[in-house]
Amino acid sequence: MNILVCISHVPDTTSKINFTDGDAKFDSNGVQFVINPNDEFGLTRAMFFKEKQGATVTVVNVGGAETEPTLRKALAIGADSAIRVNAEATDGFFVAKQLAEVVKNGNYDLVIAGKESLDYNGGMVPGLLASFTGANFVNGCVSLEVEETNATAIREIDGGTETLTTSLPLIVGGQKGLVGESDLRIPNMRGIMMARKKPLTVVEAVAGEAQTKAVHFSKPIEKGACKVVAADNLDELISLLHNEAKVI
Repeated sequence: MNILVCISHVPDTTSKINFTDGDAKFDSNGVQFVINPNDEFGLTRAMFFKEKQGATVTVVNVGGAETEPTLRKALAIGADSAIRVNAEATDGFFVAKQLAEVVKNGNYDLVIAGKESLDYNGGMVPGLLASFTGANFVNGCVSLEVEETNATAIREIDGGTETLTTSLPLIVGGQKGLVGESDLRIPNMRGIMMARKKPLTVVEAVAGEAQTKAVHFSKPIEKGACKVVAADNLDELISLLHNEAKVI
């Protein structure tokens, strides 16, 4: 089985976020970047297929040279090879176009992407990728098993889960639950050393224009000061909830 895992290069959630150009552009200065958490669940699942079924695992990213440390981390975790599409990831449509070209050229049986990246949360790429390639598609996937050319997937739906059976080629939009958090892997020294020798291929982008443009970013409004009400002063509590919070 030939597996492609799509990797987004996203800011660590502990990083302090700022914007430039009149709050129209993300400021990456001083920001630590990591593998998108949803993609990391997918990569770990792909490693299971590699170890149990002899699958070959390739990771791919759309981005500049600054994203290569993230790809190298994926190689250190155990991926066999990496591909970097040499282009700025301007929006979900453009990224999906680039990934579709990689999929078409690579003859992949299974493509695992995160259902969304945790920076812009667009959630568009997996579905667009399936549309561009004509592959079967399961989004919000929390469980995946593959037997020969057939797959069984469980995805989250409102109020529960849904179990689906389908055939390869398949594109999956994965998320937390695809593997347990305790199953996520930290690269060891041997993996880091081996990753230096694994192939990282850079390919140029194909023609494609972004369909969306960021106009303005704003941070969440800071929370106001907390008011403490004595446990026996119910009248004041009710007054604050009614007149200030306006929740009753």
